[in-house]
Amino acid sequence: MRIAYVILGAFLALAPSAYAEVASPPALKPLTRQAQAAELSAQFLSRYSYKPVPLDDALSARVMDGFIKSLDPDRMLFLQADIDRFLADRNEIDDAIERQDLKIPFAIFNAYQDRVVDRMTYARSLLKQGFDFSGKEDYAVLRDKAPWPQSEAESNDLWRKRVKNDWLRLKLGGKDEAAIRETLDKRYENTLERAYKFKSDDVFQSFMDAYSNAIDPHTDYFGAAASVDFNVSMKLSLFGIGAVLQERDDYTTIRELVPGGPAQLSGKLAVGDRITGVGQGKDGPIKEVVGTRLDEVVQMIRGKKGTVVRLDILPADAGADGVHRVISLVRDKISLDKQAARKTVLSVKAGETTRKIGIITLPVFYEDFEAKNKGDKDYKSASRDVAKLLGELNEEKVDGVLIDLRNNGGGSLDEAIDLTGLFIGKGPVVQQRASNGKIEVKSADLRTPAWTGPLGVLINRGSASASEIFAAAIQDYGRGVIIGEPSFGKGTVQTVVDLDQIVHNSKPEFGELKVTIAQFFRINGGTTQLRGVTPDISLPGLSDPTNFGETSYDNALPWAEIKPAKYAPEGDVTALLPALQSRHDARAKADPDFQRLLQDIADLKAQREKGVVSLNEAERRKEAAAREARFKARAEAGDDENPAGDDGLQADERSLSADIAMENARKKAKDVLLDESAAIVADAADLGRTP
Repeated sequence: MRIAYVILGAFLALAPSAYAEVASPPALKPLTRQAQAAELSAQFLSRYSYKPVPLDDALSARVMDGFIKSLDPDRMLFLQADIDRFLADRNEIDDAIERQDLKIPFAIFNAYQDRVVDRMTYARSLLKQGFDFSGKEDYAVLRDKAPWPQSEAESNDLWRKRVKNDWLRLKLGGKDEAAIRETLDKRYENTLERAYKFKSDDVFQSFMDAYSNAIDPHTDYFGAAASVDFNVSMKLSLFGIGAVLQERDDYTTIRELVPGGPAQLSGKLAVGDRITGVGQGKDGPIKEVVGTRLDEVVQMIRGKKGTVVRLDILPADAGADGVHRVISLVRDKISLDKQAARKTVLSVKAGETTRKIGIITLPVFYEDFEAKNKGDKDYKSASRDVAKLLGELNEEKVDGVLIDLRNNGGGSLDEAIDLTGLFIGKGPVVQQRASNGKIEVKSADLRTPAWTGPLGVLINRGSASASEIFAAAIQDYGRGVIIGEPSFGKGTVQTVVDLDQIVHNSKPEFGELKVTIAQFFRINGGTTQLRGVTPDISLPGLSDPTNFGETSYDNALPWAEIKPAKYAPEGDVTALLPALQSRHDARAKADPDFQRLLQDIADLKAQREKGVVSLNEAERRKEAAAREARFKARAEAGDDENPAGDDGLQADERSLSADIAMENARKKAKDVLLDESAAIVADAADLGRTP
């Protein structure tokens, strides 16, 4: 193991361990372009952010704390002595960035790699002896606020409990001793091997994440790979072969074929096939990719439309020594329809009538900026797709519409405004205050609304930013009823800045910054910042507000208020709320599915607050038996949903068919909250038509 690193004159030493039986990963070093990008980012962020934060000792300390937390969030790897050595340079990062010197974060990351190798080697050594599960012992599963181990002996005991818990989970899942050893040894070996695959850009991305997030929670840095992924998520399209890939046992494996993509249309690939090599063009050499990082294989397969990529395939049903075949595919544009708006129609009993409720699920506020700017009349966007779906629902003569924005983290601000226009026509939607205090009112400008009937918007803690703008506007206009949990609480606006364009760099080297430039306010003058959107009808949720949402960030902007915009409410939902609440309460009380959900949420909360699990086999079997009895009672009561027990396996440790089957079962499971939300909209339709 490496013994020392020099950081600005201070020595960063990791004590050698008796368990580091394998060679340390190669030391990673910063590149010149990375140091330049960090310094350029610092210049920009300290001047042009919504709330500029000077690059000083205070920010340096926050960056250091964030960087360490990102590497060891559960405080399982580093020792307290390591942390003490790191913190000796806690106030030096600002000066180092200005000098274009990134030795500090790289030395910490190299130490992190060594600790991963050391701990995984120790974990594997524990598998030789087995465990006794008859004693009384607990394992803390929540350690983000626990102290770092004070010694190697304390760390060893912590990892002994972790491995013991992993072993017990597999044992309770029905695995025998030999299978448990094999599964866990492979699991820890895979983690160990990943430590050897890190590259300089990985270190830099992690460090810049810590730096940008220290400015505010929603400022981000995108290196080349992250920038591509961000643009893909906004366009909902890319150029490739149309296959969802997964890393399984060092192989890049076909998990899913995108309908209509080159891979599916060719008929040459099947789910489970393994890609062992990739070649460019009709004649380019095929490069072996077994053991290669998944993101690198993906980049090799993606490419320009119309170009050829050749894949060396080991069929799903072939052994490791099976016969390979090489196939050629022509790259094409792939639409990621899973993230696009989609609709369903539910028939819901409301009062004495059955109502048809159209449900539109929108996972993200997407917009293909590039295609739009080029004048493409068919460019992809959330509001355009929802408008088409509303047209179809109008033709189907639905009685109400529910917009499902659960876990929609936002996206394009313009799309949030245009989507609001589909329900209000013309009018202010959101107010935006820039760093200079100037306030701009942004409005929808649709001649007539696309839907004028009863409307509901379903939100949860994962609904953020553009989702909150839309939900808040619908609420302020009295246009619909907001249902669910209080939303995330992100009331800030970001823009993406290309650092290479700033310095007129013809070659992309420095990456991009997503920078907070403004704060948005509701048209009623309040903001969703911190507080989020409060639903009119509350539903239970699984999230933990202390760890998820704007309030979980210690550097979030405070709540604020400005003057309301001039707008005319479309209706008065508040008049319906007492009746809607009464009907909801009665239905929830009588609905066994809803009551079971409440019980599951209570159990999860209790486990979360407990923070530990027993390592006593008898106790764990008793807990498992209680769960099974509850699920059996549900089945006898006519509940088709019977969740699979904990098998102790990770996703890539199950067979691909079993993993896909579990995923499909989750998708088909009854969505209690969606059904109840549709019923609330049906009630609104029923009450709205009652004299």
